[in-house]
Amino acid sequence: MTINEKTSTDRMAARVEGGERKMATDGKESKMKITASSLIRWAGLSAMAAGTIFVVIQPIHPLDVLSSVTTTQWVIIQSLKTAMCLFGLLGLAGLYARQVKEAGWLGLAGYLVFSLFFAHTLAFAFTEAFILPQLATAAPTFVESFLGIFNGNPSEMNLGVLPTLYAVAGFGYVLGGLLFGIATFRVGILPRWAAGLLAVGAVLPILLSSLVPHPLDRIFAVPVGIALAWLGYALWSERREKAAEPDDGVLTGVHEPAVVPSKV
Repeated sequence: MTINEKTSTDRMAARVEGGERKMATDGKESKMKITASSLIRWAGLSAMAAGTIFVVIQPIHPLDVLSSVTTTQWVIIQSLKTAMCLFGLLGLAGLYARQVKEAGWLGLAGYLVFSLFFAHTLAFAFTEAFILPQLATAAPTFVESFLGIFNGNPSEMNLGVLPTLYAVAGFGYVLGGLLFGIATFRVGILPRWAAGLLAVGAVLPILLSSLVPHPLDRIFAVPVGIALAWLGYALWSERREKAAEPDDGVLTGVHEPAVVPSKV
């Protein structure tokens, strides 16, 4: 064997050995891949959590009065509402991503407007959970005025744009839930019954709030919570083969082509 032939043979052996090592490494990494499909499925759990919390807190929500603000029940419920909004934002993103190509502009509009509700409510819930209890004794007039946004009592203080922002959250709840429910129903990827329940439940406050006084009108939130949890479960329980689909390297990275030994 000549020196050149021996050198070529050594190079080929090194490349083969390197390829085997890379295949072993890729095999380990493939078990740890985070694909877009798997993230969407996990977002279903967030939607389930948001919907469940939304349903559970309605019958046990304390009255929106000054005496409730300093109670343990108030802090727990408002903290759950804060978590619900975070889960809702994540879950809604997953629900939309699952049907983004088919939902069209109607789905996009519903997703953005419904997300607006969760984003606005997050700020109010955080304030109610962690700020109002600290001000209940030092600034009771402000706390009562803030609670007036929810219970409808006249405010003794000028709260600026806060009442308007709360109205925007209500707008996002009704219109966003309606549009997203209709878009999801039309696409048919997720359960149509759940989508229809979301659309109908979102408009119930407008249709029936004049007949049911606050706080009894909280019961109208239950259908929306059930629908959200239902859609989240459907998203989570989809077959795992969906999670195994390639994602074009967006989340898993671009794989390098295999090394082909050159001819000598």
